[in-house]
Amino acid sequence: MKNIKNIWRKVAIVIGLLIIAGVVLIVSPNFKKDPNEGKINFIINNNNVTGKLKHDIWIDENNVVYASMEDLENYFDGQIYYDKANNQIITTSDTKVAALSLTEKKMTLNGAEVKLVDGALKKDGIYYLPISEMGKVYNVEINNINNQVITLDSLDRELIKADATKNISVKYNTKWITKTVDKVKQGSKVIIISEKDGYSKVRTENGKIGYVKSDKLTNKTTVREKLEPKTQITGKINLVWDYYSEYVNAPARTESIPGVNVVSPSFFSLKNTDGLAIINNASRGGEDYIKWAKANGYKVWAMFSNNSMKETTSQILNSYELRTQMIEKIVELAVKYELDGINVDFENMNMSDKDMYSRFIIELAPRLREYGIVTSVDVTAPDGSESWSLCFDRDVLADAADYLVFMAYDQYGISSTTPGTTAGCNWVEANIKKFLGQEAVAKEKIILGMPLYTRLWKTDVAGKSTSSVINMNKIDSSIPETATKQWDEETKQNYAEWEKNGYKYQIWIENAKSIEEKLNLINTYELAGGAFWEKDRETQDIWTLAEEKLK
Repeated sequence: MKNIKNIWRKVAIVIGLLIIAGVVLIVSPNFKKDPNEGKINFIINNNNVTGKLKHDIWIDENNVVYASMEDLENYFDGQIYYDKANNQIITTSDTKVAALSLTEKKMTLNGAEVKLVDGALKKDGIYYLPISEMGKVYNVEINNINNQVITLDSLDRELIKADATKNISVKYNTKWITKTVDKVKQGSKVIIISEKDGYSKVRTENGKIGYVKSDKLTNKTTVREKLEPKTQITGKINLVWDYYSEYVNAPARTESIPGVNVVSPSFFSLKNTDGLAIINNASRGGEDYIKWAKANGYKVWAMFSNNSMKETTSQILNSYELRTQMIEKIVELAVKYELDGINVDFENMNMSDKDMYSRFIIELAPRLREYGIVTSVDVTAPDGSESWSLCFDRDVLADAADYLVFMAYDQYGISSTTPGTTAGCNWVEANIKKFLGQEAVAKEKIILGMPLYTRLWKTDVAGKSTSSVINMNKIDSSIPETATKQWDEETKQNYAEWEKNGYKYQIWIENAKSIEEKLNLINTYELAGGAFWEKDRETQDIWTLAEEKLK
């Protein structure tokens, strides 16, 4: 009998120990030591990122809060840049460009000099920026809570506050047993982060984050509404380039173009000279052109070209001073003519200048966006030569700019020795997939550029081929009546060939039918819209078709 009682006593002890162990296992995670204890806590938009920082936040003798360049790159500016030549750090946000000197207590913010209590510096081999003085750069509100917690709140995000109905304890989580992270007195305000199942996740005035029962809060008020991004164009973009040289006046347009909602006249270009000089084509009839465009409801995204001048472009891109001067001048011209956008068309560049071209767009786009001006960047297909294709970092350009315009031509161009189409639909689609895949460009940023021309190929008896451009509205008159047109299912174009005077002629025809196939790709892949190179090369049915497809 005693043995049985002893056995039951031991069983009871074991069960008790198991229960205690279970409770400890359940409860202990809720009472674990805060790994950020003893550090300055860094709260970004109600997330404590202290444990994820590469380098600790620190505060100098002037109460200036410093964060490392690496951490700012991670949380605010993925393209933050150290300019070795000028010993400064350049950082950008949606509408700001700031250059912080590492030798002086100042920064340049959107072209204006701003004095700082303390500037950027290098410490133990790490670059640090005075984050507490950079609220305007990143559009954030920064608070230092007793040198223990630094909070950064984006001013474009929703902010909801509430009052405590009584003295309450803010808990680590919503479990029945958990530690207290802070205490809030009756009437004190908390920021509401989220609400679920009768609990509110909150941030206290001390910067602590935890949970309280929702019924212990009152006077919930939206202090700041979420700012939704504004777009110029509702629906698909339907752009047409309007090219004219620096030697003639802007086109005297009088008639509307059905379906078009953006025109891109060739207003600005680089001049082939040492240093920086910009040719202003808008000064010759441009103001009348803009009046015509505005009267017809078109946005004006003026083209800015480098005129394919490789060396001039390289000189400017690789000089911070010249690059900044170029940006200031473009912003000045865009504001002067009340433009809606700038279409940057830089081509024939050194592959070695790829990163500096990206820097140019990274630094240009925020300056234009400050005035509500759109930045679009023309790029070629992601294959081909160093000067015409590999000089573009499409992923970075797409992140910086509002749109990338894929110039889906020339598949076979002037330098080709083999006859072929200017823009076969199969080639265009394959490259759209590359943009979305290997280039990691968001579909809503891609505008598909289409040619309103083709090439007529001429091959002699020795097999040497040359080509000449034929505008869409001249194609029919360029093909003999005896030539047979055949539909090519791969290129989605009509193909014709004939012989004359010992030469073989070949042409892949661009017309409403082939353009329709390309317009279908815009809708299939949900791209931002289409663009046409260039006005006055088309047949009139193109605009009716584009209006229908890009509604």
